[in-house]
Amino acid sequence: MTRLPFLVFTAVLALGAADNTSARVRAWRLDHEKPILLELFDFLSIPNVAANKGDIERNAQALTRMFEHRRFLPERIATSGSPVVLAERRSPNLRRTITFYFHYDGQPVDPTEWTYEPPFSPVIVVEHEPAGRTLTLKSWQGPIDPEWRIYGRSSSDDKSPIIAFLAAVDALEDSNIALTSNIRVIMEGDEEAGSPSLESVAREHGDRIRGDALIMVDGPRHASGRPTLFFGTRGIMSALVTVYGPARDVHSGNYGNWAPNPALALAKLLASMKDDRGRVTVDGFYDDVTPLTAEERQAIDAIPDVAPMLMQTFGFSQPETITERLELRHNLPTLNINALDAGGGVGGQGRTVIPASASARLDLRLVKAIDPVKQFDRLVAHVRKQGFFIVDKEPDAATRAAHPWIARVTRSGGYPAGRTPMNLPIAAAISKALSDAAGGPIVRLPTIGGSAPFYVFTDVLKVPTFGLSIVNFDNNQHGPNENLRIQNLWEGIESMAALLTMP
Repeated sequence: MTRLPFLVFTAVLALGAADNTSARVRAWRLDHEKPILLELFDFLSIPNVAANKGDIERNAQALTRMFEHRRFLPERIATSGSPVVLAERRSPNLRRTITFYFHYDGQPVDPTEWTYEPPFSPVIVVEHEPAGRTLTLKSWQGPIDPEWRIYGRSSSDDKSPIIAFLAAVDALEDSNIALTSNIRVIMEGDEEAGSPSLESVAREHGDRIRGDALIMVDGPRHASGRPTLFFGTRGIMSALVTVYGPARDVHSGNYGNWAPNPALALAKLLASMKDDRGRVTVDGFYDDVTPLTAEERQAIDAIPDVAPMLMQTFGFSQPETITERLELRHNLPTLNINALDAGGGVGGQGRTVIPASASARLDLRLVKAIDPVKQFDRLVAHVRKQGFFIVDKEPDAATRAAHPWIARVTRSGGYPAGRTPMNLPIAAAISKALSDAAGGPIVRLPTIGGSAPFYVFTDVLKVPTFGLSIVNFDNNQHGPNENLRIQNLWEGIESMAALLTMP
């Protein structure tokens, strides 16, 4: 047999094997849909805000049981915050090791903001928008519509990917389909709190985390609905900007038009940070951005343009800029205002005062090669450039007498971005496994918009790291009414099985 026909023959065999695996996993899932969802519901019922150590302990115990049931060897690593749960399953004669990353903590919640049930009482919603009918899973006896949605905190971020992974392991085991890699898993309980302990855990226990590749399972699928593989995440840093006015609140009638209003000064300061085209005007803000390679740009060009659908879904008519698509702008740093406060008030109502101070909370997303400390220093320099005297504590009387405008800028947390080259051989194998399982093209993103501790694995452990997103793009991640479209869970199981059995 000549070489070319042999290669074609080999490729056909591999494609046929992928099709067969996906079909067998899908058949298994059709017979086990309700048990899969019941395990997810049990997991979602455990509150998982990182600040509540008792609840986090219950989550870590649940993960230990769930992985032991699948013949993994779990181990818990104590940290100053939430425990990191490691698990490993090795097979004889397998040389390759793949590590999967998940996080099991969720964003803080306000139950009064949720429409159907409290955030840790998961429920199926039959009609997603604008207000659906709910049903109880345990009493439901009919078929499960894949378009139904599961509402509950961490239904999409990030507990359902863990359940999809475990279901894929079950499907392969019950179908007598062998794993093709040794499997390691790392599960973090402080991701939503900024992953303060993950780097130290990685440095101390790297020999139990490293693999030939690491798959970070987090974030939403691209809005086109295609399976989504990402090669990097943004970093993040938060800042609090406080502008000071009078030493105490003063009456807005008696002293209005005379006493300086810090709320108005803060508004002007914030407005100075971006221009009308959405570009941040802080000096040096984009200086260290690593340009995209030709292959990375080609990958973005191949992605369907979903901007009109996104604007319709989220209810606005025009983005900040019309010159670049969203996926390109994911590869630029951001400056976002996420909270404002001035004057306080009672019962949500303002008071007719000139407030003593006004504050804005900012989040700054970072891309590859931008240092969090350096970016913070640029922000402080911009505030100073607008005429503010910078203090590091509440200004005293002498400081107030000497300077007409005073501001304080404090930094909270922060970690850098990480990115893996698209041209690695293992990247091609992962991309092919996912596309073969899906039966069509996938989305390959150089960087996703969200932040995750990607750098811990790419830069600290030096492991080729990739990301898999399986949940629906409109999942209300981090907000009230977080939800998971059930079909995304089903397809996520097939994606996981493809990675666990890739050649």
